[in-house]
Amino acid sequence: MTKSRKHENKSTLILTHGDSDGVCSGAIAKSAYPEADVYFTSPVGVLDDLNIADGYRNVIICDIAIDERHCVGLFKRLDGIASVANLTYIDHHPLPERCVTASWLHHDQSSCASELTYKVLEGRLSRDMRRVAIYGAIGDYYDTSPSVKEWLRDWDKRSLFFQAGTLIQALIYSGRNYEFKRKLIAPLSHDKIPTEITNVLRYAKEGAVLEEKLRIHVKHDVRALNNLAYVVDPNGYMSKSAIYAASYGQKDVGISAEFRHKRNAYDMSLRSRNSGSVDLNRLLRRIAPEFGGSGGGHASAAGARIPKESFDAFLREFDKAIGVQKRRAAEL
Repeated sequence: MTKSRKHENKSTLILTHGDSDGVCSGAIAKSAYPEADVYFTSPVGVLDDLNIADGYRNVIICDIAIDERHCVGLFKRLDGIASVANLTYIDHHPLPERCVTASWLHHDQSSCASELTYKVLEGRLSRDMRRVAIYGAIGDYYDTSPSVKEWLRDWDKRSLFFQAGTLIQALIYSGRNYEFKRKLIAPLSHDKIPTEITNVLRYAKEGAVLEEKLRIHVKHDVRALNNLAYVVDPNGYMSKSAIYAASYGQKDVGISAEFRHKRNAYDMSLRSRNSGSVDLNRLLRRIAPEFGGSGGGHASAAGARIPKESFDAFLREFDKAIGVQKRRAAEL
């Protein structure tokens, strides 16, 4: 959360994720409720950040995965908010088995959060805001959903992919610069194209230069096990590093790991090039806690945090589990 303070007699609060799908979801919600205050949060921070919801009559949460360890406490807090305010929780990440139903929850794993946010709030939106939903879908690799494929027919696909790619690259380059991300929300909510928003083109260009350096670094430093390839401390974009690790390591799964000194743990981004037989989310939710960590996400894109002392053992066990899952999938 970038700010923390109490609000009284406020109308609408939007809490959303800071990646491209989250920013686009937040912009769509802001378009539906122009007076809304927008803040960024995360799956591990949302429970604490919900304190800011006090005093709001309408609360919208977009693209925040529900963490398995905290789902019971989170649902209890959200039920409390729903008892005094209008609550709308929009997400597309796999749900923990213990917390799967609520009247305020709008959930669909087959679409990105941007598409789902547009559909939930469609009655308050201009049809042109579908374009922003498409940006989010491209950014989260959900641009082949039936609705997005239909919406794409109303636009020049090449132009939309250029705008989306520019926005995505700028957001990745900006990292935790939430002030920049917050300044994107208002123009996007008015359907302003990303290349016309201040600093987007500049950040995207600088990000592209860094990505090329990162690609070369990963090419030379990638390490491979039987079923996964990984790179440690790539000094660059985590998700892109994982993609290049899989590519240059010639494995189905790529992992990028960065050591966080304050936590004495490795934060990881994982990408699978074979989502048909490797479900990263399922494997991480089972294996990461065995090593004192946590993890989850989507079948082909996920994240994890593992203590330093368990990192090597985790990689070996995870590599073994990928092999088992692939063999079982081949037998079906």
